[in-house]
Amino acid sequence: MAEAERIIGTPDNPQAAGAEPEQPDQPGQSEATRPRGKRRIAVLFAVATFAYLLDLGSKLLVVAKLEHHAPIEIIGDWLKFEAIRNAGAAFGFGEAFTVIFTVIAAAVIVVIARLARKLYSLPWAIALGLLLGGALGNLTDRIFRSPGVFEGAVVDFIAPKGFAVFNLADSAIVCGGILIVLLSFKGLDPDGTVHKG
Repeated sequence: MAEAERIIGTPDNPQAAGAEPEQPDQPGQSEATRPRGKRRIAVLFAVATFAYLLDLGSKLLVVAKLEHHAPIEIIGDWLKFEAIRNAGAAFGFGEAFTVIFTVIAAAVIVVIARLARKLYSLPWAIALGLLLGGALGNLTDRIFRSPGVFEGAVVDFIAPKGFAVFNLADSAIVCGGILIVLLSFKGLDPDGTVHKG
């Protein structure tokens, strides 16, 4: 009787009527069909804020307590804290191009902000957060420190023996860059997809 009550023309199998079966979340699925988890924007900005504040606080302390004073030895001659004003890029390179480096830092911030819209990978959120925090840290020096706006010298103070003097913003940028290289090598994209090259 149940068979007779079934509306004529209605298929037994829902897939025959055009309904799409549920599919598991596969790395290669298109953006339209892949279920999305929460975006990782909050993680990106949390990491960026932490890196930025740590860099800013360390520079304020160095300027107040260490500048115009003798270097502080941390590990003998191997590691010292020494206040240096750097008009160039990270680690003291290219002092003649301060304005150019300022523009590059600003461009990096814009690119990261655009990537954040499609960010679903936690490792990428951490990496981009480190880059953003470091770029903002040094950009703050470029804008607000002497000798002038967009020409300011960055405060560096970490001085390993036989190496250039740098700061925590430089460290964040380098760590973020290394992490991005590793993620790209593994084929993990910012949107969470995995591709094999």
